[in-house]
Amino acid sequence: MQKKLHVKKDDTVMVIAGKDKGKTGKVIQTEPKNNKVLVEGINILTKHIRPRRENQQSGIFKQEGSIHVSNVLLYCPKCKKGVRTGKKELTDGSKVRICSKCGETFDK
Repeated sequence: MQKKLHVKKDDTVMVIAGKDKGKTGKVIQTEPKNNKVLVEGINILTKHIRPRRENQQSGIFKQEGSIHVSNVLLYCPKCKKGVRTGKKELTDGSKVRICSKCGETFDK
């Protein structure tokens, strides 16, 4: 059974552990099966590509690598830091994520 992640695609997150600690970025992709996320500009890897076909470009390319979801927190623009989240049900019945520090809502 795959676990539901606390971050979604297009969320802004802050890295709390690893070589990119303190950096913020936008979530490009989530992998709930592996508990990993791909964040824009975080965990940049160098990949050496050999041309496989006649017209394919070879070279050294930089790309983002996935990081474990436990190493990121949702970024609150009001608090200006990564925060834990809570859930709240609105009057219309929809559920939203909220900042546990200031109460700011993340879902529109």
